Amino acid sequence: MISINKLSVNFTGDFLFRDVSFVIGDKDRIGLVGKNGAGKSTLLKIIHKEMEPESGNIIITSGFRTGYLPQEIFGKYDTTIWDETMSAFTEQKKLEKRMEQLGAQLADRTDYESDEYANLAQQLSDATDRFHQLGGNTMEGDAERVLTGLGFKASDFARPMKEFSNGWQMRVSLAKILLQNPEIILLDEPTNHLDIESIQWLEDYLMNYDGCLILVSHDRAFLDRVTNRTVEITLGNIQDYKCSYSEYVNQRLERIESQQSAYENQQKEIAQIERFIERFRYKATKAKQVQSRIKLLNKMEKVEVDTIDNSAISFRFPPAPHSGRVTVECEALDLGYGDNHVLNHVDFHLERGQKVAFVGKNGEGKSTMVKAIVGELAPQGGTVKLGHQVTIGYYAQNQAALLNPDKTVFETIDEIAVGEIRPKIRTILGSFLFSTEDTEKKVKVLSGGEKSRLALAKLLLSPFNLLILDEPTNHLDMASKDILKNALLQYEGSMILVSHDRDFLQGLSEKVIEFKDHQIKTYLGDVYDFLEKKKIDSLHELQQGGEKGPAEKKISTNKENWERKKEMEAEERKRNNRIKRIEEEIYRLEEERQAIEEKLAKPEEYAAEIASGELYKAYEAVKNKIAEQEELWSELIG
Repeated sequence: MISINKLSVNFTGDFLFRDVSFVIGDKDRIGLVGKNGAGKSTLLKIIHKEMEPESGNIIITSGFRTGYLPQEIFGKYDTTIWDETMSAFTEQKKLEKRMEQLGAQLADRTDYESDEYANLAQQLSDATDRFHQLGGNTMEGDAERVLTGLGFKASDFARPMKEFSNGWQMRVSLAKILLQNPEIILLDEPTNHLDIESIQWLEDYLMNYDGCLILVSHDRAFLDRVTNRTVEITLGNIQDYKCSYSEYVNQRLERIESQQSAYENQQKEIAQIERFIERFRYKATKAKQVQSRIKLLNKMEKVEVDTIDNSAISFRFPPAPHSGRVTVECEALDLGYGDNHVLNHVDFHLERGQKVAFVGKNGEGKSTMVKAIVGELAPQGGTVKLGHQVTIGYYAQNQAALLNPDKTVFETIDEIAVGEIRPKIRTILGSFLFSTEDTEKKVKVLSGGEKSRLALAKLLLSPFNLLILDEPTNHLDMASKDILKNALLQYEGSMILVSHDRDFLQGLSEKVIEFKDHQIKTYLGDVYDFLEKKKIDSLHELQQGGEKGPAEKKISTNKENWERKKEMEAEERKRNNRIKRIEEEIYRLEEERQAIEEKLAKPEEYAAEIASGELYKAYEAVKNKIAEQEELWSELIG
């Protein structure tokens, strides 16, 4: 259990939290929501003991471990994916070594009856029990299952961590947390670095997790599947709802409407009481009634209406300039990086006004295709052609990271604004929630959400008729995503949208392009039409293939051992279930035999049945059945 008592956090004179208190149960699955900058990440860091609050405290059940995944990591890794992942099993490895040492000590002793020998044997037994309890005998199989679920191929396991992007390194960090199986898991925007299939795998994994989960996410579908309680941080306060995110949205509105109605009724009552007091204040005959009403006012518990933070970005994309009928045309396109061939002989056609979504696992070529279309990557074969008068507005996946950290918010926009846009810079920034003071902040001090908003604001500086957005919702809060989606729904130009956010994608595209196995495949409709056609509910069909190296063969052997162990466990469960059924049958037959024996003991009552021999036949039959079942039971037990 986590008990949060009168927690206060103060940044630069402003309170993120003030005297916040609430309790989190051992099995709670909490979605932590609120605007960017509300304090969600800060609360996770405090629970993980990475930060200290201004005042108040957090008490966690003794012995409970926390596993924390931050929004960003900046690790320097000299290990492979496999070795880094296996470092999650620190306690298991220590126990394994301890078991070897104790086993060696016992093997060298002959004083089997001594207290010292018994003590060593007990230590070995305790260490072995703990090792099995932590899943020490399935470490390698578990590691492979989690890495595969999070999108890694078997061929990736032996590769150095430093060959992978920050997003893939985050996946390894997430894998380590899941494998450590702490009592409390704290995840800050885990879906930002995952594709749709990996998100669905993680959903299934977390739904079966037995501990406490506290999750920050702006993915509605993800929150709805894995959480059953929603804690909102708003204007320094906590609002607690015992439900998933979608239900919270409804309950929140109902709660505020109910509070507003109660508040208005109370205000009418107060006004009536005050009018009575004012009217009869100086009449001696009404003095007692006036005093009674004054006391009533003083004792009245005032109804308060929860404050809603209504600040939100507000913008529309500039009107799309006219262009030719064809916007993008790719023929026999080969794309890659040196010897790494990503897409082979791909054809893609986009017409004026069409809106498509690019989906697929990370590394299958979505961003590579985008880079080729915008001219950042030259084809290895085939052609990419833009249509007549096509102008591109491009939001790269790492757009926020490309901002100059040493420039201010205002300078970031001012350096590329031209003509009549320049006088409107502060207005544009204001519509993206940057106050006058915020415009003078350096980019390096901005939150992830603020950087994303600033990168989006840059898109408004010139009109375009082809909008390409590569993961634009990373770090955006719910309200900002809704407004961005609304702006995209009204945008009249052509659009290519790369995203893993199913709720955000819904309704934005008329075609879905799936990237898989160096090819693309087109599906008509939006993302949920695509998922229905693909029937992707989990990652049970992850593909693996190719020639295996030594490391992969080792891992495949581990997988075979793990699968063989699972089969043996399944057989053991079947055996135990069969033993249980036989025991129940023997118990039933014993009762039947006892009933017959009671009849045989009363010959005067059952003379006819005894004389006919039916009771004796039934008695012998039951005895034989009992003997048969006992023999089966003995075989299974033995």
